[in-house]
Amino acid sequence: MSEQKKERNGGSAPTELSVDIKHLKNLVALMVENDLSRLEVREGDRRVLLRRGQPIVAGVPATTAAPPGVAAAPAGPAAENEVLIRSPMVGTFYAAAEPEAPPLVAVGSTVTPATVVCLIEAMKVFNEIKAEVAGQITKVLVKNAEAVEFDQPLFAVAPA
Repeated sequence: MSEQKKERNGGSAPTELSVDIKHLKNLVALMVENDLSRLEVREGDRRVLLRRGQPIVAGVPATTAAPPGVAAAPAGPAAENEVLIRSPMVGTFYAAAEPEAPPLVAVGSTVTPATVVCLIEAMKVFNEIKAEVAGQITKVLVKNAEAVEFDQPLFAVAPA
């Protein structure tokens, strides 16, 4: 064992990483208080990464084929009576939770603010994107497995 490791461990054999639960609870409270979804703290060679909020959906491999019933409309400006659902992040757009599953929404689908309309993968984390508007989907503006940018229009909705 190196002299540095012995010094850090008090000259004993390597130990498990000690976790200060009180410190972690304070960090979690800070996240909740400030509505943070990710917090990373580094002190020397120690690193703590905390994430909360968006559920992780596993098992959605990258695919180039769109699920049945998903066709991307040309990305044009929304009509006067339409509201755009925009991407809240950079990532890869998925219309369905599984490659063979039907799309979460399609043209004609009725949505509420809580309706999950798609998944966006960013750094191997699948984030559920909610409509945040009530109405009917009039256009799907991106193709399945397509890279999307922050604030890029994903769907057009005729508000209810």
